[in-house]
Amino acid sequence: MTRSPLPGFLIAVAVLLAGLALAFTLGRYPVSLPDMIDVIAARLTGHTSELPRAVQDVVLSVRGPRVVAAVLVGAALAVSGTAFQGLFRNPLVSPDILGASSGAALGAVIGIYFSLGVIGIEALAFAGGIAAVAGVYAIGSAVQARDPILVLVLTGVVVGALLGSGVGLVKYLADPYNQLPAMTFWLLGSLAATNAGDLLPLFGPVAVGTIVLMALRWRMNVMSLPEEEARALGVPTGVLRAIIVAAATLITSASVAAAGVIGWVGLVVPHLARSLVGPDFARLIPTAAILGGGFLLVIDTIARTVAPIEIPLGILTAVVGTPFFIWLLTSVHRTWS
Repeated sequence: MTRSPLPGFLIAVAVLLAGLALAFTLGRYPVSLPDMIDVIAARLTGHTSELPRAVQDVVLSVRGPRVVAAVLVGAALAVSGTAFQGLFRNPLVSPDILGASSGAALGAVIGIYFSLGVIGIEALAFAGGIAAVAGVYAIGSAVQARDPILVLVLTGVVVGALLGSGVGLVKYLADPYNQLPAMTFWLLGSLAATNAGDLLPLFGPVAVGTIVLMALRWRMNVMSLPEEEARALGVPTGVLRAIIVAAATLITSASVAAAGVIGWVGLVVPHLARSLVGPDFARLIPTAAILGGGFLLVIDTIARTVAPIEIPLGILTAVVGTPFFIWLLTSVHRTWS
């Protein structure tokens, strides 16, 4: 008898709702849950809230954009990780396996080095991520091998290392008093500077990439099979792999451009979502998106409330992700389907 995915999906929704409640209510200016609901309900219905203006500004203007960005970035990284893990048939794969994060990081530090504005830095980060994966895919396609997936992964590791050295070079050349701290802070990941204007450039690529992956959900199930079996079922594996990689890279680059390099989300969350609803991408992708948004919301709330100064998100996700990865390595010999 097949297990119903509904309980697992409801758990993911509960995590997201809990993350939203914590993100809106906790902080240096506490807001009660009823007040939060009143302000959001008033905005959604077009009415005017009778609460003090300060409460409304905290909920809508200060925390609102950051909460939305955290949900989008967490969902993007989780969906991207889900796609890559299914494509490469490996639960230890993360979204930056093909160099997307490294390319975006190099683009961002170059933008900071030349003192570009926020839009310029995000544009270079986005272009860097796309260019990195395009280069990896071009090199991998040019190499004739019996296992094209292995070639892609190895190429991604090599190109990622090269791009990482480029990041190190730019940091070495940067002004140690202004540019270097900005680069270091960005590379560790943060949503502190997020405003309403950052949401549309983030939402567009994330929505497009996620819609493409959802449209390919049945074919992605077939792509989880060995290469020969997928081809025997009439699936054009080469073209489909390129589309999946492009869509996953699009949403990864957008999230890195908006929030910096935040590791581990794309590794941890897809595995948790798979344990909740199973391997079928029709329910795995939306569950991973919801769970990823809630997960990053909780991490971001901890980052800005647990200490007098804000802790970079990359540090906290590593604290959570490292023990999880060790546990995953010890259990990877079990059947993964």
